[in-house]
Amino acid sequence: QVQLVEFGGGLVQAGGSLRLSCTASGLTFTSYGMGWFRQVPGKEREFVAAISRTGGSTAYADSVKGRFTISKDNAKNMVYLQMNSLKPEDTAVYYCAATVGYLITTQARYDPWGQGTQVTVSS
Repeated sequence: QVQLVEFGGGLVQAGGSLRLSCTASGLTFTSYGMGWFRQVPGKEREFVAAISRTGGSTAYADSVKGRFTISKDNAKNMVYLQMNSLKPEDTAVYYCAATVGYLITTQARYDPWGQGTQVTVSS
């Protein structure tokens, strides 16, 4: 059974940091690029960051560039999102997802998805 599970979300003050983790099982992890997306109620899910299969290439949304870092540990079947200098507008449910594509920014190209983890940034 293919499964992605995110953890590490929580409540943090503006300017603070959080690290999200996502563990993958049931798939050949080295064959997949990974991505992080986020969603707030009433809005479309939006791209945050993507990383290539090897972890050697990354892509970011302009809104998080310079503040967030995505990384991938193929030995542990894990992908991470280090979030620094958090802002209230970063508040959302964050999802990790897998893709066979390269640095994909569109959610339709991702499958499977995790269940999401809530990040709340207070002002």
